[in-house]
Amino acid sequence: MFLSFRAAVRADDRVKRIVVVLILSAIAGFVTYTAARGLGSAVANDDFPESLAVKVELLPLIFPLHMITGALALLLLPLAILLRRRPRWHRPVGRIAALDVLVAGLTAFPVAWVAPVTTWSAAGFSAQATTWLGLLALGIHNIRRRRVEAHWTCMLLLVATTSGAVFFRIFLALWAMFGVGRWFEVFYACDAWVAWLLPLSVTALVLFFQGRRKVDHPFRKGGGT
Repeated sequence: MFLSFRAAVRADDRVKRIVVVLILSAIAGFVTYTAARGLGSAVANDDFPESLAVKVELLPLIFPLHMITGALALLLLPLAILLRRRPRWHRPVGRIAALDVLVAGLTAFPVAWVAPVTTWSAAGFSAQATTWLGLLALGIHNIRRRRVEAHWTCMLLLVATTSGAVFFRIFLALWAMFGVGRWFEVFYACDAWVAWLLPLSVTALVLFFQGRRKVDHPFRKGGGT
């Protein structure tokens, strides 16, 4: 009976691992797809809606540069995190990712404010870029002072902010299926804020409560009885 219980537990653990792998694979696949679409749209933009086609005409160099670097950020930042236990690879990939984010963040401002869909959407994209660059600066500042945990926190928050590009497209797709056309500008403005603030807020809360558990653990060194 005990052996059958242990076998059931092992089978349950195996199922959980498979589910986790499938979920992570689906997320990785969608992120890769979004990045590929971003890279492709830098050169193949004939099917762009009018609001974006105008930006392509007015920013013939900056717009594709932003699309390329923004798409690469979706790939380079997770890769740098995956390589964090391999310094030989993590450092060069991290430096390339930092340069990529710097260019993507700086080019986000003209892309946001030239012929914006709405003022509020431009402000949302600008706030995302400002947060992006701020977290990047803090991450570099901390690692140069060997504050590894603070650097790690900044990088996780940076990835969460970057994931706004994925959520932005998910919400747009949902709007295309269920939305009402006359409210599109209001939705677009909200999407420009919610798409990155939501994952950033959730990540910040998770990190906060993880930090609280470390501090409040009753059996931490020097505590408990």
